[in-house]
Amino acid sequence: MNRLETKDYVVFLVYFLIVSIYGIWIYRRKRTESSGSKDYFLAEGSLTWWAIGASLIASNISAEQFVGMSGSGFKMGLAIATYELMAALTLVIVAIFFIPVYLKNKIFTMPQFLHQRYNGTVAMIMAVFWLLLYVVVNLTSILFLGAIAINSISGISLDACMYGLAIFAIIITLGGMKVIGFTDVIQVFFLILGGLATTYLALNLVSDHYGTTGVLNGFALLTEKAPSHFDMIFDKDNENFIDLPGLTLLAGGMWIVNLNYWGCNQYITQRALGADLKTARGGILFAAFLKILMPVIVVLPGIAAYVLWKEGAGTFKTDMLLGDEVAPDRAYPVLLALLPAGLKGLSFAALTAAVVASLAGKANSIATIFTLDIYKKVINPEASETKLVNIGKISVIVSMILGVIIAPHLGIDKKGGFQYIQEYTGFVSPGIFAMFILGFFWKKTTSNAALFATIGGFLLSLVLKFLPGWVDLSFLYPFGFAVPNPASGGIYEIPFLDRMGFVFIFCIIGMYIISMIENGKGTRPTGLEVDTKMFRTTTGFAVGSLIIVGILAAIYTIYW
Repeated sequence: MNRLETKDYVVFLVYFLIVSIYGIWIYRRKRTESSGSKDYFLAEGSLTWWAIGASLIASNISAEQFVGMSGSGFKMGLAIATYELMAALTLVIVAIFFIPVYLKNKIFTMPQFLHQRYNGTVAMIMAVFWLLLYVVVNLTSILFLGAIAINSISGISLDACMYGLAIFAIIITLGGMKVIGFTDVIQVFFLILGGLATTYLALNLVSDHYGTTGVLNGFALLTEKAPSHFDMIFDKDNENFIDLPGLTLLAGGMWIVNLNYWGCNQYITQRALGADLKTARGGILFAAFLKILMPVIVVLPGIAAYVLWKEGAGTFKTDMLLGDEVAPDRAYPVLLALLPAGLKGLSFAALTAAVVASLAGKANSIATIFTLDIYKKVINPEASETKLVNIGKISVIVSMILGVIIAPHLGIDKKGGFQYIQEYTGFVSPGIFAMFILGFFWKKTTSNAALFATIGGFLLSLVLKFLPGWVDLSFLYPFGFAVPNPASGGIYEIPFLDRMGFVFIFCIIGMYIISMIENGKGTRPTGLEVDTKMFRTTTGFAVGSLIIVGILAAIYTIYW
């Protein structure tokens, strides 16, 4: 069932050749133009709005979404799509308020922002931290989860999948951000086309099982047979409240998750930092529209798999088992295995495109931070542009080799999917976001306050995580701030999105107090250049933003 046929390999080969040939053409054309470090790392001034938007989505969507989020769709339903839907609104906010600040102050990396706004100590601590996070957590997770997903479709050995993904990503990444940006357009095309093919199959399987035909009938049957899977907002008695705690999704920690990811993350913002403001905003708005499409591709198949599993259709009862237990993360691979020859190859290409694009983007960010923020500042300040580009290429190769070596030993496959990644990223997100947001818009923020947010935020996150082991938190249940967690034997825990909100508030208050004390002693921090005129938008951008807000309002009104 999990083997590719000749037609599938032909489809995949076509995808591989299109991406490779187009990448080579872009690279050769680039060689006749500027080849400095900013051009290599940022594709300065050369990415179009559609390339920026496509690259943002291609870099963001990976096996984490295809496998993990689809598995969460199987387990808890459409509510998990909040991550994608809120991201669309977040992208609009980032385009209006964050990107102008970066571009106005000529900021190209996140450590550079910290150095310019605070000091070299804060910048270097965070540069090293981000490198470790990107290599040890992100790169390895993308590699390993991607290899598992592709192995489940193709039957190719796990190690071979991992090596193949790494080599493919290196080839693309060595061409620099321009090659990544433009090839990501093709990657997104295959990602969306293959993803829609899987959704089409899943909805047809549901309609066929009930003796009807068509995807619209299939969708109607999903809402009829699994109505609770279309609740967007859970109440505190829902077993999934611990992961998606009610209104917090709209007014709490979900904002920190998204604003930190889309606005303070080198991996993401790098796509827009080499463009002018109008182009950057256009690309981000395009990405926001694509984000709204993602739940159709990654969540609906999970819900369809749940209905088919519940009804005992075909071999779903056994295919969804891992050992003796149902494994939600198997939902997407099980559906892919049912695709006919040719379409399975297309979905194979879609998954590969998603993983390779994410790997390439992550590796480029690793190379950018290491080269511009560590090598150039500490190791070799006099390095030539050519030397910097070569160091960047070496960094790409070294980081990918480290990822391949480390990934199999982290137990990534045993730790769960999408929700796990979100929770443990949340240990550092509140402090980092607090440091950025006050650094942007409050000129009195000091470097010691920034260090407090980074270190203090992480420590408080740890305390709140392990607090249920020391204190009975059931008294918080009536307020919805603590609920029994089935995974820990019913112990009352604070949902991780709420924890992030509490930590963020703690960091903001602490930063304010420290900054005011230091300002009172004569400390005068270096603020960024911020002008309210920077935040004005074009009419076209404003109209596009309103359309996104309208679509989101309609979705939440219908499926509240």
